[in-house]
Order: sequence, then structure tokens, then C-alpha cells
Amino acid sequence: MIIVANWKMNPKTLKEAEKLFVSIGRGIKIRRKKRKKLPEIVICPPSVYLFNLKKELSSLRSLTPFLKAGAQDVFWEEEGAYTGEISPLMLKDVGCKYVIIGHSERRRYFGETDEMINKKVKAALKAGLYPILCVGETEKERKKGNIGDILRKQIKSALKGISGSELQTLRFSIAYEPVWAIGSGKACEAGEVRKVKLIIKKVLSSLYSLDVVKKIRLLYGGSVNGSIAGKYIKDGEIDGLLVGGASLRAGEFLKIVDNSFE
Repeated sequence: MIIVANWKMNPKTLKEAEKLFVSIGRGIKIRRKKRKKLPEIVICPPSVYLFNLKKELSSLRSLTPFLKAGAQDVFWEEEGAYTGEISPLMLKDVGCKYVIIGHSERRRYFGETDEMINKKVKAALKAGLYPILCVGETEKERKKGNIGDILRKQIKSALKGISGSELQTLRFSIAYEPVWAIGSGKACEAGEVRKVKLIIKKVLSSLYSLDVVKKIRLLYGGSVNGSIAGKYIKDGEIDGLLVGGASLRAGEFLKIVDNSFE
């Protein structure tokens, strides 16, 4: 089980980011005393906060197996004249384990193509980072009934030229995030998520062996909150959640953690 917090371009200050991180960390610490098992929790803050939050994590050593730092994006080159970009080696050097790749907001606002996403996935795997590949359809595509075709194209393009052994040796995740649900308050029904999971599994099975497919974790993201988190895990039969806005409120995020076990 994995729960990923995508803070996006929030909070506004480092002080606020540290306060939020510590609040979540303390909440996890309390829960660890009550439960034998906890999900893996990945916090993905803006990159400028990563180093400081990693230091905060070092002070919470007992949580190291459960709480990890992740990035919201990565570039495909290791170094060079690429103004504003961050390489996978830089992320690894500051203690990142996970990286979100292909989020719908990156595709929409920054023109990320399937080819660019493929290069990012390859670079992340080469550096030993754990990619969280985001896929999903727009409302227009959904109304046309093109969900299967869209997901098939996105997944096959993102994984082009990547062997099963590369995915098997590292923790690879695919997050289904219907674009129409992100930040809208309109969450996808758990039953629909389950159907999409089967579509994704079918696409993966056409590319890799059953052993590889079994190790790829499937997450859901899109207006997730504490009230419905458990329903996705249970009825949607998924392996985790990608949480946006709700992860900026420590109490709500911890509620998601709690309800993921119900």
C-alpha cells in the first residue's frame, strides 16, 4: 500500500512546508504505535523544499521505513544547459526515492508529450528512482468513450523501449488520474476505477510477463479525501492513492491514511 502526497506549488513558504511535514510526520508516528502495519507514505513537495524536508525526515528516523520524499517532476538529462530543469541524479542526491512523471497538469500547462514522458521514465529508472507514471482521460475523451484507447496510448508510449527487468528491479507505479476529476471535487466512482484497473492490467499484460505486471502498483488520484479513501482501496481494488489538495491539510491527509485500512 502506498499513499502519495502531491503538494503541487504549495505551500507558499518553507516555514509552512516544514510545519505541514512535521505535523504529518508526528501523526504517522502516533499511528505507528497503534498499528503493526502502515502504508508507505511519499511526500512530494516543490523541489525548492526537498533538501530541508529531507533533513526534517532524518530527525524522524523511526519513520524512515514508512515516510519518504518524492519529486513532482524530473528532466531526462543528467546535466547540462537546461535552464530551470532538475536531473534525476540531483533528486537522488538530495534523498528522493520517488518521482511523479506525466501528471496531467504537466501535460496541459507545459506541453509534455508522450515522447518526453518516455524519456523521463527512462532517465528516472536509470538513476534508480521509483517512477509514478500518471495517465488519464479528459472529460471530452470520457464522453466519447475513448478511455481504453487513451490509456493504451499513454502507457505504451511511456514504456516504449523499457524492458520488464527494468521495471521488476525497481518499484514502478501507475496512477490513474482522470483529468476531469482533478481539483473538481468530482471523484471517480470506485467501481469505475476497478474497471480502469482491468484496462491498465490488460495493456501491461500485452507488454510484459505476468510476474512483471504483478509488481506494478496501480494508484488512483482525483479529488481524493478522507471520506472516500477507503472505498477506493477496497472497492476499487487498487494499491494506493495519489492525493492532491487534501494532502495540504495534515488532519485530512492522516484521515486518508487511517481510512485506507478500513
